[in-house]
Amino acid sequence: MKLIKQVQVYNPQPMGVKDILISEGKIVAIEDQIQAQITGVEIEEIDGQYLIVAPGFIDAHFHILGGGGENGFMNRTPEVTLTDLTTAGVTTVCGLLGTDGVGRHDAGLLSKAHALEFEGVSTYAYIGNYRLPVETLTKSIIDDIMLIDKVIGIGEIAIADHRNGAPTFEQFAHACADARVGGLLSGKAGVVNIHVGPGKSKLDLIFECLEKTDIPISTFYPTHIGRSQALIDEALKFAEMGGVFDITAAENPDQFFELDGEIPFRKILRQVLDKGLDPKCITLTSDGQGSLPIFDDRGNFIEMGVASARALLVCIKEAVQRESIPLEIALQTVTSNVADILKLPHKGRIQVGKDADLVFLDPDSLDIQRVIAKGQVMVEDGRPVKFGVFEKRPN
Repeated sequence: MKLIKQVQVYNPQPMGVKDILISEGKIVAIEDQIQAQITGVEIEEIDGQYLIVAPGFIDAHFHILGGGGENGFMNRTPEVTLTDLTTAGVTTVCGLLGTDGVGRHDAGLLSKAHALEFEGVSTYAYIGNYRLPVETLTKSIIDDIMLIDKVIGIGEIAIADHRNGAPTFEQFAHACADARVGGLLSGKAGVVNIHVGPGKSKLDLIFECLEKTDIPISTFYPTHIGRSQALIDEALKFAEMGGVFDITAAENPDQFFELDGEIPFRKILRQVLDKGLDPKCITLTSDGQGSLPIFDDRGNFIEMGVASARALLVCIKEAVQRESIPLEIALQTVTSNVADILKLPHKGRIQVGKDADLVFLDPDSLDIQRVIAKGQVMVEDGRPVKFGVFEKRPN
């Protein structure tokens, strides 16, 4: 058991200074003060004074097997490690495939998800890749979602992108309908993670599905929405209809977005608020382990980098420190909002009965000080203390 003393709790809504008692990976009590004395049970006390604690971050779009490869075999990015996630505050990760469904495949994706779960974080997966029809592990999308525990939906299905195999409306609608049914029968989200490329059709396929079928809007989860203001405008319309859309984070937003013409997360979140929309309509993910070109100050290509979960906290900080957005609103884009769209009832909030996934932040800098995943301390004083099976420990 662990007793966290006098920490400022963000649920992600602010709750004030509380004590939190953890047992067997779950939160069992949250009170102003807890005096826990149980005979025969060792209770570890953790001083939370002068710190903020938030729910562990949920990264809903991550290439845990690695990604890239579109500039040749040498640009295939490596698999993620446990500490890549935990030092960024990520305690739950949803793995997927992208352009490459040959060199990377769903069986390997699930194997990696199970490995990360063994090492200490919670994992889920989407079946499929950019192209339709979806290549499944069983005989159908419905079967995969129903029969494979970690599978919560399909994706990332690409639209408005030359790499998607030019799917027809019927192919897209059929796949989305099957994901919906699989979710209904299994009690899972049955969500479709939708890569939105730079093509002129933008969200047309999604809007056509909403107009011509009975598939509910909660099935569609479009990402990479920050590509242009025109695409953001369509996403805001989608949100007004009740949808949730996702923004891809960047570790160096000013340089990345200035060169690429994209709109940074903080400005998109500000548009959501200024438009009077419920901030539950937006999430933030890292596209982790995706290939990421790195440029110098003049825009010259230097090398191929790798997208990182660290980008999540960078964007949270920017929203709070540069756009004056309340911390609780910024935090919900990587916690409760994600838990809701993905139907993860034990994640995303600090409440009795939920998983003990916690991120401790410095209240001034918002730097990560400590991370707890499923009740186990993963990061202490900003440094990892638990490592993956094949990770090298520091001397």
